[in-house]
Amino acid sequence: MFGFFNKAADDKTTGLVSKHLLSLDTEKVDWSKKDNKYWKSVLTPVQYNVTRNESTERAFTGQFWDFKEKGIYTCSSCGLPLFHSDTKFKSGTGWPSYYQPIKSDNVGERTDSSLGMSRTEVHCSRCKAHLGHVFPDGPKPTGLRYCINSVSLNFKKEE
Repeated sequence: MFGFFNKAADDKTTGLVSKHLLSLDTEKVDWSKKDNKYWKSVLTPVQYNVTRNESTERAFTGQFWDFKEKGIYTCSSCGLPLFHSDTKFKSGTGWPSYYQPIKSDNVGERTDSSLGMSRTEVHCSRCKAHLGHVFPDGPKPTGLRYCINSVSLNFKKEE
């Protein structure tokens, strides 16, 4: 159910932009038609395990948990804009945390009852990639903490 990864593996297999997105017009792709065979062919094993199998990366190991550049965090699977760096905050959890998405429609939610508890799982609304979870213990103005796996994200620096 949960896979745990080390920082060295994450650093070697992921970058700031997933390679498969570099040659695509992400707005023109019908992401709903992509199957597991496609995702296994374009994502790293770590990205696939987290985004398609709802796994998680180990706390304090992902490339974005302590990343401080200004810009936009996008889905590592389909490139949809998810979070702006202005909404990122240090939660102390070891995962990148944000208090709101760029657009509420870009991040979907569903109840996750695994591990004997009820949590709210968040996913990319375009390609359904698992991102992480949202909790009601974040800062103002929303009071929310979107706790997101680094491998679920790409980053586009502000110019």
